Amino acid sequence: MSVRARRIVSGRSDTVAANFAFDPLNDDKIIRNRLLTRTTTTRGEPPLKKLQKKFTSFVIELDKEEDNYSDCGRLAKAFLQELSAFEIPLLKSHAVVAANLREKENFNELKDETNRQIMQAQADIEDLKKQLEESKIERQQKEECEAIRKLISAQPPRSETQKVIHELKKEIAELEAENTASWRLLELRKKQFALLLHVVDELQETIEDEQKNMVEEMQRNITADGAEAMSID
Repeated sequence: MSVRARRIVSGRSDTVAANFAFDPLNDDKIIRNRLLTRTTTTRGEPPLKKLQKKFTSFVIELDKEEDNYSDCGRLAKAFLQELSAFEIPLLKSHAVVAANLREKENFNELKDETNRQIMQAQADIEDLKKQLEESKIERQQKEECEAIRKLISAQPPRSETQKVIHELKKEIAELEAENTASWRLLELRKKQFALLLHVVDELQETIEDEQKNMVEEMQRNITADGAEAMSID
């Protein structure tokens, strides 16, 4: 390649490099995929092949040892136009890639925010569950207190209760007094009955003794009468 071709191509390549700020590790892969996509999806001759033909024609014309500045200029202009036409889709692709990256970042941020909201919602749900349980317990306690209050309200006033208690105590005291009197009377009756039994026993012994004495007396009389009759005979 001649010096003029190197200068023109190097100058244009510097311009293209300034317009593209790809990552050195990814630019080849991105350009290759983009070119492959354009080659397989466009109709007619692929753009890269057309650009190659323009560049080849320009280089061949430069290598000729003739006074062909006008042809070289025309071919260089055609090559630069084709290069500009080829550059526009690349710039569009670069813009699309940048937009996709921004969209991906936005999506990741939205995803993180959604996850954070989900975690916050789960925490809120747990708090609401605890509050619900506490509310149930509080409601149950209130219902129990209300039932006790109704039960207390259904009872008579304290003054009437005290009056009833006083009357019951009085009746209990009277019953205890009657019980004591009955117990004493019973003890007295027991003693009297025991004394009566003792007297009856003594009377029975006395009667038995008198009957025994009478029998002995009658036996002595009979014996004495028999002796007297024998003496008379």
